[in-house]
Amino acid sequence: MRPNYLPAPAKPTVPEPQTIATTLTRHQGLARLGQLLRESNRRLEIVAVALPGAMRRFVKAGPIDEEGWTLLAANAAVAAKLRQLQPRLLELLAEAGVPPAKLRIKVLQLQQP
Repeated sequence: MRPNYLPAPAKPTVPEPQTIATTLTRHQGLARLGQLLRESNRRLEIVAVALPGAMRRFVKAGPIDEEGWTLLAANAAVAAKLRQLQPRLLELLAEAGVPPAKLRIKVLQLQQP
């Protein structure tokens, strides 16, 4: 038991948890990253209508930069099909008002432990 003449121990203060969305909007650099992420996902939604069958689950939205946008394919076969579809994908983006840019297609590299 603690004697009455000692001050009560201070309770540690823990900041309230924040969502990723909140954090992204509060920091200028992260806000820009959040914008690019949303834009990349929006572009994927636009071109997804041209992807055949179950192929959509093997395609991820990649980074956007000054040169263009990247689509990430799960494997080489999906990447080859995306390259065949590339003119149609660019057409869909143009119809949606996305400025014409380079569309890169890359195979997603999984890191080995």
